[in-house]
Amino acid sequence: MILQALVKEYESLAEQGKVSQPGWCQAKVSYEINLYADGRIKQIICLKQEKEIGKKKVLIPKTMKVPQMVTRSSGIAANFLCDNSKYLLGIDAEGTSGRIMDCFLAAKERHLSVLEGTDGIMAQAVSLFFKNWNPESVQECPELKEQWEGITDGGNLVFGMNEFYAQDDPEIQKMWNASQSATEEETSGICLVTGNYGPISRIHRSIKGVPGAQSSGAALVSFNAPAFESYGKEQSYNAPVGKYAEFAYTTALNYLLGQEEYRFQLGDTRVVFWAESGEEAYQDFFASFLEPKPDNEEMLKAVFAGLKKQKYLDLDQFELNPNQKFYILGLAPNAARLAVRFFYEDSFGNILKHLAEHYQRIEIVKPVWEQNSYLGIRDMLAETVNQKAKDKNPISNMASMVLQAILAGNRYPASLYTDTMIRIRAEQGNVTWKKAAILKAYLIQNYHLEKGEHYMGLNEGCKEEAYVLGRLFAMLEAIQMDANPGIKATIRDRYFNSACATPAIVFPILFKLKNSHIKKLERDNPSAKIYYEKQIMEIMGKLGEKMPNRLTLEEQGQFDLGYYHQMQKKYEKREEK
Repeated sequence: MILQALVKEYESLAEQGKVSQPGWCQAKVSYEINLYADGRIKQIICLKQEKEIGKKKVLIPKTMKVPQMVTRSSGIAANFLCDNSKYLLGIDAEGTSGRIMDCFLAAKERHLSVLEGTDGIMAQAVSLFFKNWNPESVQECPELKEQWEGITDGGNLVFGMNEFYAQDDPEIQKMWNASQSATEEETSGICLVTGNYGPISRIHRSIKGVPGAQSSGAALVSFNAPAFESYGKEQSYNAPVGKYAEFAYTTALNYLLGQEEYRFQLGDTRVVFWAESGEEAYQDFFASFLEPKPDNEEMLKAVFAGLKKQKYLDLDQFELNPNQKFYILGLAPNAARLAVRFFYEDSFGNILKHLAEHYQRIEIVKPVWEQNSYLGIRDMLAETVNQKAKDKNPISNMASMVLQAILAGNRYPASLYTDTMIRIRAEQGNVTWKKAAILKAYLIQNYHLEKGEHYMGLNEGCKEEAYVLGRLFAMLEAIQMDANPGIKATIRDRYFNSACATPAIVFPILFKLKNSHIKKLERDNPSAKIYYEKQIMEIMGKLGEKMPNRLTLEEQGQFDLGYYHQMQKKYEKREEK
């Protein structure tokens, strides 16, 4: 399913001219070896481009269309017209050696065999270069000495003459395409992706752009040990994928991973997404829904409102087809391979619907200073991790499981809830609006919290014992704070965790403390004393005669939610005053 979807994406991208045709690929190139017509090196041109990343400006290689590059795991295998200094110049940072000379000779043989019999100026220049170049006399070439460090750092080099690159020469392109079609294939069979009979790919190209994987790329399909072999079939013949399908899916996936606006990192998982039609408008919308910001919230509200009326329009009146197939793929690094965390396929309309339901569940009353109307998925996951720790990533599987649950409208993983509760306990009851929003969404979706729509703000009519106890704790803390203005540590710092778990043991202690605080208020602020006593009586009226000895994990979440709502009500009243 994954490979089939990626092959379709390649065909859509190829129609739009965004990806290379078979036999060609996109590569990052650092330098150009500019040649005279007789094959001598005229100059070395740096092709790196300046790009602003964060607050820094860095030089990054230029992405260019080049002949299809080989997959190198071990041994010597030369690319055509685009390779590193070992193959094209026979040198590395230390100079030349026996193995490096073998690399150069392999490149020389390949270039001369492909360009044999050509009369073009560019082709002749490249051929003459390989015939006449001697890596051992590199010290006699001042052009190389000037940029030695950059040339030998492992980046790709290409050939050129004047202002033209060798791979763009029509005659060279014709010769390269002819050499590709003339290549003899070792094995033929039925491709599992397309169902067509044809040459089978022995080794699949590497996939680049997944953080944590090898910088040279990692394989999505790979068999490299006898334990993975069956019926005498070795390497990728074990899962036969045709040459065309292998080229198409690797090209499409590398393209998607290279698009910064259409990928994002979720924990250790790199997520890419695309529509079957290849239209970028769907990707733009999906990216906005995942990370709502103040500048796109009005658009999201309009789309969510349109969902209820069965309209799918953006601000530019581009009509979105709710039945359009949409794919979301999550990849994680795993040594030299990639692990598929998840692959989700659904109609775009259903995905929007489930996202809208998630944002409705997670909506909650916020502090007045908070500008964001929606809590993005990445920001939500950040609440499960200690932000002062070195590793700020959520648990490996949890991030992808949360995204899957949201997209499919399923129950949230339990680790989302428990990790949020752990952070609240570790921070002595610091229930932020983001953490409270997570608890609310989880309780509604997983525990079917009754009348969930009433829990955006304080639910004064709620008689759930745990929720009421949370409200009561907030009120007792408020009394202490008003009785002791400027106090740095409150009952929350000392008693919140135990009150949440074992209320019958802790609340009697808190009531004794409350009595002394009330006496102080009676002397300093009689009107506040009367207000708090009325509030305490009203809240206590919703509790039974006996407090529970222990609260379950579900009830502890309700306790935290009640505490947060009551505290927000208190701040709201202060703002009104």
